[in-house]
Amino acid sequence: MKQHTKLPAVSEKNTKRTPAEKTSLHPRNPHRARYDFKQLVKNTPELAAFLSLNEYGDETINFADPAAVKTLNRSLLRDVYGIKQWGIPAQYLCPPIPGRADHLHYLADLLAEYNAGVIPRGDSIRVLDIGVGANCIYPLIGWHEYGWRFVGTDIDAVALANAQSIVDANGLSEAISLRLQASPSAIFQGVVKRGELFDLCMCNPPFHASLAEARSGTQRKWKNLGVESNKKKIPVLNFGGQSMELCCEGGEEAFVCRMIEESTQYGDRCMWFTALISKSASLPGVYRAIKYAGALDNRTLEMAQGQKKSRIVAWSFLEDRQKLEWKVAGTGR
Repeated sequence: MKQHTKLPAVSEKNTKRTPAEKTSLHPRNPHRARYDFKQLVKNTPELAAFLSLNEYGDETINFADPAAVKTLNRSLLRDVYGIKQWGIPAQYLCPPIPGRADHLHYLADLLAEYNAGVIPRGDSIRVLDIGVGANCIYPLIGWHEYGWRFVGTDIDAVALANAQSIVDANGLSEAISLRLQASPSAIFQGVVKRGELFDLCMCNPPFHASLAEARSGTQRKWKNLGVESNKKKIPVLNFGGQSMELCCEGGEEAFVCRMIEESTQYGDRCMWFTALISKSASLPGVYRAIKYAGALDNRTLEMAQGQKKSRIVAWSFLEDRQKLEWKVAGTGR
């Protein structure tokens, strides 16, 4: 079984780096520069109410305010990704868009490796998003950036209903379909249809083992943001999040190991299975599970957003020859 520590990013064009650039983000990430709040306010006037000047005299928002972050997300999705209508119910996870975009750009690089170094684009590319959530963020960005089609699954019917409302409001029903996973213990069974093929399966699993651990992580985030820890002044959980979005028994390691085990039944129906790993301590157990499952290839794609380090672990049950022929035998792209 192959194991690589890092897959180099595939850059379509060189960008000049400036001190204001977030160089830790992927070269194709449109969020590397500082937010242009003047432009964002033009498309989303309600964002103006949340703007203030920081100590350097630059416009910003209070990232400890969930309402401000949600409004910024709505503005970014509208301005950068053409999403006219977007919203999430109270207390559902409000994702950091630059990090979610980075995740997709690195996955695009992974697909390019067995496509003559060219990133495959268009609706012949099918992606399975495990745990799509109420925000539907990965399909929205992936469709805009690469034209990929998505199937999103979730065990939360309320989250799926909200995601569906976003899809319908933006006329994306041909590009994004959503399916309820009726069994909380299953990952693929019950949602992957007979004979269905995917170029890529992706997952951003709940990485906490308990709500107490999630709250502890939130307190660390607030401290890093320089926010007081007075419980009356800050929300319980950073950017919201239901318990099933934030934690599961055994945390991310247990979830991904279960995903790896079940993926063995679908090894010839998906070229790459992938999962985002937030904790380096989870990696040894995940690597053991991949080896035990009999995967023929795996990758670890390093990512960073500011001080936050994470990585994508990818595994495949296909030989190199099969992956090279996948575009003919699999998707027909």
